[in-house]
Amino acid sequence: MVQAKFSLDESHIEFLEQCKQYGFKDKSAVVRTALDHLHGELVQQRLQESAELYTQVYADDDEIQEWTEAAVSEWPT
Repeated sequence: MVQAKFSLDESHIEFLEQCKQYGFKDKSAVVRTALDHLHGELVQQRLQESAELYTQVYADDDEIQEWTEAAVSEWPT
C-alpha cells in the first residue's frame, strides 16, 4: 500500500488514537474508511446534481416530453 503524509488537527489525532475502540484495526483503516465514505457521498452528490439537471431540461423541453410520452405509450405492459 502507498503511504501519504498529511497534517491533522489535534482533535483528529485524538480520534485516531481511539480507533480500536471503534472496531478499526489501525489508524490507517479509519482514514481509508473515511475517504471511502466521503468519495461515496461526493459521487452521490454528483448523481443528484445530474438528475436535477436532467429534470430541468425535461421540464423545459416540450419535444423531449413528447418523445418520452410516445416511448412510454409503446412500452409493453
